[in-house]
Amino acid sequence: MRMTLLFAMLLAALPVHAASFEWSAYGGDGRGQRHAPLAEITPKNVDHLEVAWTFRTGELGQGFDRAADALTFEVTPLLIDGTLFFSTATGKIFALDAARGTQRWTFDANVDKGRDYSEMTSRGVSFWRASVGRAAAAGADAVCAERIVFGTIDARLFAIDAKTGKRCADFGVNGEVVLSKGVRLVERQLGSYQVTSPPAIVGDVAVVGSSIGDNRGTDIELGVVRGFDVKSGRELWHWDPIPRTAKMPSGAADPDFGEIEGQQAHWTGAANAWAPFAVDAARGLVFIPTGSASPDFFGGERPGDDHWADSLVVLRASSGEFVWGRQLVHHDLWDYDTASQPMLVDIDRDGSKVAAVVQLTKMGQIFVFESETGVPVFPIEERAVPQDVVDGEVPSPTQPYSSLPPLVSHALVKQEDAWGLTFWDRDACREKIAALKSEGIFTPPSLQGTIERPGYAGGSNWGSGAWDPERQLLIANVMDVPMVVTLIPRDKLGAEYDSGLYKGWEFARQTGTPYAMRRTLLDSPLGAPCIAPPWGKLVAVDLAHGKIAWEKPLGTSRDKAIWPFWSMLGAPNMGGPLTTAGGLVFIGATTDNYLRAFDTASGDELWKARLPAGAQATPMSYEAGGRQYVVIAAGGHAKLGTTRGDYVIAFALPEAE
Repeated sequence: MRMTLLFAMLLAALPVHAASFEWSAYGGDGRGQRHAPLAEITPKNVDHLEVAWTFRTGELGQGFDRAADALTFEVTPLLIDGTLFFSTATGKIFALDAARGTQRWTFDANVDKGRDYSEMTSRGVSFWRASVGRAAAAGADAVCAERIVFGTIDARLFAIDAKTGKRCADFGVNGEVVLSKGVRLVERQLGSYQVTSPPAIVGDVAVVGSSIGDNRGTDIELGVVRGFDVKSGRELWHWDPIPRTAKMPSGAADPDFGEIEGQQAHWTGAANAWAPFAVDAARGLVFIPTGSASPDFFGGERPGDDHWADSLVVLRASSGEFVWGRQLVHHDLWDYDTASQPMLVDIDRDGSKVAAVVQLTKMGQIFVFESETGVPVFPIEERAVPQDVVDGEVPSPTQPYSSLPPLVSHALVKQEDAWGLTFWDRDACREKIAALKSEGIFTPPSLQGTIERPGYAGGSNWGSGAWDPERQLLIANVMDVPMVVTLIPRDKLGAEYDSGLYKGWEFARQTGTPYAMRRTLLDSPLGAPCIAPPWGKLVAVDLAHGKIAWEKPLGTSRDKAIWPFWSMLGAPNMGGPLTTAGGLVFIGATTDNYLRAFDTASGDELWKARLPAGAQATPMSYEAGGRQYVVIAAGGHAKLGTTRGDYVIAFALPEAE
């Protein structure tokens, strides 16, 4: 008896490894917390991390015309039963041995290389496992009892056997479903209707959104969200964020239809959901962040608030039934689409647990709602915003503001804010700022040129945040880089485009409106942003008390500036953070080629590793063979201009430790 008790005590004293933990969805699990309950790596030993293995995909955009200016490697792998699964923008899926980094199989979707894709990215794949009863009936080794489900940039949905990488023949036609049907496809050759984020899996339903090149015009593709049967590929339902008729599917009057003229409701496109979704598996709910209605920067042809664009919307995954929604930007004129994955968390508030959904935004605002009802956990108020607009525009008089502190500045950019690497550089920025319209956040686009701060890629983007449940900390990387947006009268578009005066500007037609558009970074002649750094930060928000716990500049100017200016702190970034139970935050994201680790409690940077390419992705962590690994995709980001590559790199403590 005493021996049995002693043995039990010894077992209890051994370190606990969460060996059963699977990184089964883009955000770790369907909740989107990006938290690994692993504690082998701690603040005390993180500086011992070393490269455990490196894998190269060989995928550098060969044969794709847009690879040079659009290709990215934004993927976060999954970890299922000792195997890592991840995708590339070029339509390849790789399965690797998680402990050794060796390839088990690969699958090629044979993406059409001839299209002019507006985006070239894939943030990952999804995983589905047959229910216990069904799997037992079919046998443990049944074909496609476990499936990898993913979408491609040429708008196809695939299901492949997770064990072999072979197509699941019972899904659609030979393992694939064409997604470009029923969405009012425009200009097929452009490749402007795509899937760039992994589907959300809820039971046996795969919920799929889309990425749409949304500044081409008014009557572009429909931003419908669809539910598909994972076993057969059959479409079960679809939900359109833009009301098309005066009645809802139930037959009841649609309360949102009254503010949109019938013909305009017919042609308004986009409002698509391109970012990753979150899932409440127990309640069968899917949380969907939606984008802006088309086009982004002129809304005269889509009057009203444009529900349910720029919103957080909750649907019942089995039927597509609308449960609740909150619009976060009314009548968007700034490309402030809801770009981050919602996060389902339990918050300690006033002595009780609140099941909440956290939504980060490009505006640097944090909105928190009760996940079941949509009631704000932290108050939201409508505030008056600038109203000076071009002819034909009718902006919303107010916008919603969260009572939580914003993570980036909302202030107007003034001449005295001008910054530069040299006096000459600074003076050039001062002249630019003086010539532009700047009234702070929500300043409408203008013919004069408007400074947009936060910029349309700023605040929080697709990398989303991470959650530390023990410390009740929301960790978010944010970008504060002002942009310039200028509307162009339709009859002057050709002359401006051909003038040669706007090198580096992005032009868009905005067909169906009186104005085209051009936009760019507000930068100096030397290419640096015209406001002082930091241009990127890592921020911890204490959601138990509604305050910022700490914030730190993230990254340096290395790899973007010449050597004497490497020491500038706070770099532009794209990607997201990872938290671990060991008390660490891991993040790449920055324009310098590093993976970093921070102390979750204090924000102190404890470790960094030089990478062979830009890490514009979100890391993940898992345990294999009793060893904790941290994995990051390092392949660069064309639009950020970071170092290109094709690397997946795993870090771990030395095996002796």
